[in-house]
Amino acid sequence: MPASIPQYVTEVITGPLTDSPGVKLRKEGLTVNHPVVFVPGIVTGGLELWEGHQCAEGLFRKRLWGGTFGELYKRPLCWAQHMSLDNETGLDPPGIRVRPVSGLVAADYFAAGYFVWAVLIANLAQIGYEEKTMYMAAYDWRLSFQNTEVRDQTLSRMKSNIELMVATNGGKKVVVIPHSMGVLYFLHFMKWVEAPAPMGGGGGSDWCAKHIKAVMNIGGPFLGVPKSVSGLFSVEARDIAVARAFAPGFLDKDVFGLQTFQHLMRITRTWDSTMSMIPKGGDTIWGGLDWSPEGESFNCGAKRLKNNTINNMVQNANINLADDVKSVNYGRIISFGKDVAEAHSSKIKRVDFQDAVNSVKLPNLTTNCDIWIEYHEIGNHRIKAVADYKVYTAGSILDLLHFVAPKLMARGGAHFSHGIADDLDDPKYQHYKYWSNPLETKLPNAPDMEIYSMYGVGIPTERAYVYKLNSGTDCSIPFQIDTSAEGGSEDSCLKGGVFSSDGDETVPVLSAGFMCAKGWRGKTRFNPSGIRTYIREYNHAPPANLLEGRGTQSGAHVDIMGNFALIEDVLRVAAGATGKELGGDHVYSDIFKWAARINLQL
Repeated sequence: MPASIPQYVTEVITGPLTDSPGVKLRKEGLTVNHPVVFVPGIVTGGLELWEGHQCAEGLFRKRLWGGTFGELYKRPLCWAQHMSLDNETGLDPPGIRVRPVSGLVAADYFAAGYFVWAVLIANLAQIGYEEKTMYMAAYDWRLSFQNTEVRDQTLSRMKSNIELMVATNGGKKVVVIPHSMGVLYFLHFMKWVEAPAPMGGGGGSDWCAKHIKAVMNIGGPFLGVPKSVSGLFSVEARDIAVARAFAPGFLDKDVFGLQTFQHLMRITRTWDSTMSMIPKGGDTIWGGLDWSPEGESFNCGAKRLKNNTINNMVQNANINLADDVKSVNYGRIISFGKDVAEAHSSKIKRVDFQDAVNSVKLPNLTTNCDIWIEYHEIGNHRIKAVADYKVYTAGSILDLLHFVAPKLMARGGAHFSHGIADDLDDPKYQHYKYWSNPLETKLPNAPDMEIYSMYGVGIPTERAYVYKLNSGTDCSIPFQIDTSAEGGSEDSCLKGGVFSSDGDETVPVLSAGFMCAKGWRGKTRFNPSGIRTYIREYNHAPPANLLEGRGTQSGAHVDIMGNFALIEDVLRVAAGATGKELGGDHVYSDIFKWAARINLQL
């Protein structure tokens, strides 16, 4: 509630106010203990201009990303130019330097009134934390993880700051709290910091054991997200696809006179970090043409109960709301046509698009487009060949993306990998390209450390897509989600061309939970020292009324940062509690059942 509204008025409307987690735990006697490190995810950290072209005059150290986004509206073409990285190097274009904002303000709020870390920071302050015991590890989230060190020495700064916090707080180890893509970034850091220079930070094999008490991952896309595929393929997700269906001309030629999707595609395909979130593990993890670990669909029509007592009863009873469901081919991440998405693989006639890939290029007929994108160089016969292949699983998505986004995949392929290691002792896995893939790297030798996977459940989350060829002009993006594809019932998980499964609206449960449920559980080849892992799920409950804003029991990917139960878990661990003292795993989904279906050598 706004501070200007008296508390008694608020309580008349909402009922008696509950204590915030910080106030509650302070009354229990909890106080500041372990220093905390925040690692923000993609797009939530502010970026500011340090050097630019003439069109950016007057914007020195002004935010280009985050805040009011005022410059996007005032000079959109200039903004797009400065938010892009060099398409050859993945680093700064000539004459442009955009850098991450530093300090807690880098990601406390994404925009005015839209919190990211602010609520958690405020609650930590209520038990005694301040800037000397909190550190925001801001980084340029557009860059590949290793390039944040090459250009900005961000990994070295994180290492030094953690060492300083431990040294100035009586030797108490840090609690690290990464969110979203920051989870992958910190996985990379843990390998970098122990690896020898010059590729690594030279901290030695016991650095993590000496400096880290726990890593509390929030909304972690450990194994990638299907949403990244639709983003790279057609710059679409569910909301954008629906908006384009209702107003087909508005977003393509909007009020700024921009071809919005083409500009977005050109900008985002220079951001190598997006490669980190392409689904990892291929068909072994995500499923093939006729199977997936989830097996059945999530009940997307189930009504989410309002918060407070009723929802707590459901949570405590551990009731599974996904009843009366049917099988869905989630393994088919992209299908061209609803009929293709639902048919048995033996009924699908496919034409191998690799023949078209290897054919001689046809003359480029689209050089008159206002803005160049890579699709303009492919040729119509190759575009049709992509659709004629019909179905793409996680195992064939990489080939598809290499075809439609060759520059990004060529750069990103040197920095990221998406497979499963056969032998983790093979020297090749000492290269940094493997460090953010938990299926191709080992956790540090730190048996006293704890790793948590904390994420929301109970929200339909993008898992697979029905596509069609775009009938627009030659300058359009040739593929788009077929929003006319519907499941035919209220409970169906096919809505607007998107198949949904359980998750936090962005990251499916499978990606967020698998490593802590199975891949790292106990001593495995991915976790040789047996670091203890815990899953903490938060069943989504929407706010009871508009005055609650984004709610205190949300499981949504960003809104969960204001979830009182999650905040309480974080504060208790920061104050010294262990995962066992929190109660161990706290699970509502079928993650353990799904993980058991995955045949992965441990």
